[in-house]
Amino acid sequence: MAVGSFQGRLLPRERILWSGLPAQGLFFTSRDIFLIPFSLLWCGFAIFWTYTAKSQGAPLFFYAWGMMFVCIGLFFVFGRFAVDAWLRTRISYAVTDKRILIARAAPFSNFTSIDLERLPDVQLTGEGAKRGSLRFGAATSIFGNLGTGWSRGPYQGFGSFSPSLDPVPQFLGIEDPSKVFDLIMKASDAIRSRSSAVGR
Repeated sequence: MAVGSFQGRLLPRERILWSGLPAQGLFFTSRDIFLIPFSLLWCGFAIFWTYTAKSQGAPLFFYAWGMMFVCIGLFFVFGRFAVDAWLRTRISYAVTDKRILIARAAPFSNFTSIDLERLPDVQLTGEGAKRGSLRFGAATSIFGNLGTGWSRGPYQGFGSFSPSLDPVPQFLGIEDPSKVFDLIMKASDAIRSRSSAVGR
């Protein structure tokens, strides 16, 4: 399935060395250490506000305002995990002898290609584990994503809450992450060695 997503995208004489899919279902990241308590506090306060406004007979505006924040809180607590799980069913990954490839199907169609010759810093999470992630580039802060996400695209401001929408390219929850990391490093070194030999 993953290989088929890239057949029309390969360069002449380019070979796929590995292909895979992100973890399916519920998926946690290190950011959830902050986001889960924050979302619970947000949702709890919004429910308290709405209940208080209704029980004290406040104008309808205050009750409607509170309900809006309750809905946002429920998305933070539950909805973002469901959306992220659905988006990950529409993502495929591949490593070729020349590039890192990430294909995303509609509704957020996108194709990302990273040349191995100009490979950014690769961060491995889950070394030695059955599943883990690879991040190609420096991680942005939660608040940095919120502040700059909309300038990068119409949906990437949600990257703080949905790993699959993070603007930094990633392989999320792939099988045998250490093996894939080593494969990428070897392929990158091979390309750089060939380029150096040609340059001499």
